Amino acid sequence: MADSRSASTKPQRRTGVREAAAQATRDSILKAATKVFAKYGYDGGSVEKISKAAKSYDRMIYYYFGSKEGLFIAVLEGIYQRMDDAEAAIALDASRPVEALTEVIRFVLGYYRKNPEFVTLLNTENLHKGRHISKSLRAREYSSRAVAIIAEILASGAAQGLFRKDLIARDIYLLIASTGYFYTSNRHTLTAFLGEPLESAEAITHWEDFVIETVLRTVRADDIQEQDNTPPHDQDHTKWQKSQPAASRAKSS
Repeated sequence: MADSRSASTKPQRRTGVREAAAQATRDSILKAATKVFAKYGYDGGSVEKISKAAKSYDRMIYYYFGSKEGLFIAVLEGIYQRMDDAEAAIALDASRPVEALTEVIRFVLGYYRKNPEFVTLLNTENLHKGRHISKSLRAREYSSRAVAIIAEILASGAAQGLFRKDLIARDIYLLIASTGYFYTSNRHTLTAFLGEPLESAEAITHWEDFVIETVLRTVRADDIQEQDNTPPHDQDHTKWQKSQPAASRAKSS
């Protein structure tokens, strides 16, 4: 009986080791591909460069991903998933919609800023008119969750009389994403064009505060807008104003 048990467990251990090694190889290729595609784009990111960066072999890329395009799609799915996972980890309280929406905005802007490869890879895919990511069966899962989070916050805000009832979560998601994405993707050219250091801590804080105020003013209920005859950063009178973000600490140029 002892010999029988030993014989049955050994193949399982070997299989587990092989699976772990295979996953490690796949992860290494994905990590290398993310960096190579971000640096060289889709056309310049060759299989040879990726396999060299991953300290692997070309044939392993074809084995795990089928083709260069299959690998690029997996890279795009990976960057979306990592952002989705990070967003899901935020402790949001939808019963406090102003604070929750503010946290979402801070997260999105901060994530783009801290993960420039995310922006670069999306720029690359947009140059290709989205033809690669459109073949993904998983991409919609990630956008659906992000929109669902905002929808829950908006619904809570509307129920409390703080937010408008005619809002579409997708529109607010696009508004937040566009303000963060554009600032990050064009920061170098805008710095030269405007003659301002947009990557300085002061400029980043100023932009974040401005975006928060812009989005909150967009979503708030009309009756609150009508009551608001005070300066933007006066927080003394209404329930809404007491929840407003602090005034920008950046000096206008």
